[in-house]
Amino acid sequence: MKLNVGVAVLVVTIFAILIDGYSCKVVQFIFGDSLSDVGNNKYLSKSLAQASLPWYGIDFGNGLPNGRFSNGRTVADIIGDNMGLPRPPAFLDPSLTEDMILENGVNYASGGGGILNETGGLFIQRFSLSKQIELFIGTQTLIRSKIGKEAADKYFQGARYVVALGSNDFINNYLMPVYSDSWNYNDQSFIDYLMETLKAQLQLLHTLGARKLMVFGLGPMGCIPLQRVLSTSGDCVDRTNKLALSFNKAGSKLMDDLNAKLPNSSYRFGDAYDVVNNVISNPSKYGFSNSDSPCCSFGRIRPALTCVPASVLCKDRSKYVFWDEYHPSDSANQLIATELIKKFGFTRVDQGNAPSSAPAIAPSPDQD
Repeated sequence: MKLNVGVAVLVVTIFAILIDGYSCKVVQFIFGDSLSDVGNNKYLSKSLAQASLPWYGIDFGNGLPNGRFSNGRTVADIIGDNMGLPRPPAFLDPSLTEDMILENGVNYASGGGGILNETGGLFIQRFSLSKQIELFIGTQTLIRSKIGKEAADKYFQGARYVVALGSNDFINNYLMPVYSDSWNYNDQSFIDYLMETLKAQLQLLHTLGARKLMVFGLGPMGCIPLQRVLSTSGDCVDRTNKLALSFNKAGSKLMDDLNAKLPNSSYRFGDAYDVVNNVISNPSKYGFSNSDSPCCSFGRIRPALTCVPASVLCKDRSKYVFWDEYHPSDSANQLIATELIKKFGFTRVDQGNAPSSAPAIAPSPDQD
């Protein structure tokens, strides 16, 4: 009997230590679009927003497509690495378990997703921000079942939260006449609509335990290769860039208001417009040779909306700001992340492992 009691006490003690360890673990929960997606869309079989074919991922790990819409890492990967945070796996990763969630957090980002539910409808399948938050609620239920409500509440309140969406609400919604939002709103009323929606979503995240949260603003969307090639001059599209600036101004005010209103919150707005604009406007200053066309393109056929095995790669991927028509290259993401870390004073949450280094750039396939 004494032996049984001793074993029981030991088991309870070990379980309590494990729960306390999980509640002290700092992880990330990421909500976003293709700039942060690490594989969710790969498991959305009907989605037209895919990064599941070569040459995506050529400079990441084994060089095979992994769901990231780049040749390498995302900005979130790099910032998280530098902060000592584990890289959260995709929510739809079939190997995801409660233990993995407790150790690493979760990434819900989905290519084509937006703040608005209607955004990206032409892609057929994608997770909007509201859907991503719904999935997060399901994650919380799982974790509470595993470690109990008190430990789970402490775990979620101690986590870091990233919300990085908005570009698709313009590029793949408002600025496309096939979407009703393009004729139901003008520039200002559409941004007001976005802010009202985002405010409700962020307030919901706060009720769910999000205390340390950053919303990232938009870069100069009018300068992505897709926008340039669709313009008559090949220059950046001024109206699109002005919409990004207006979004950032409204988003910054929203975060200030929420930070003052929501108890025990640290809600910040990460305005990266100037950082990205500087790289695009002065590529040589930052070691790039090209900032207006994609490294991965379908010969002279533009726009090539995605990178495919038949695409032609640039000779030196480290010299191109853009990987495809929409997304930055690993080298650009590294530079952008480094500048953001300095600008916003991101610090490490641990004193352990050093951040992961940039991947070695594999040689380009022999293509003319």
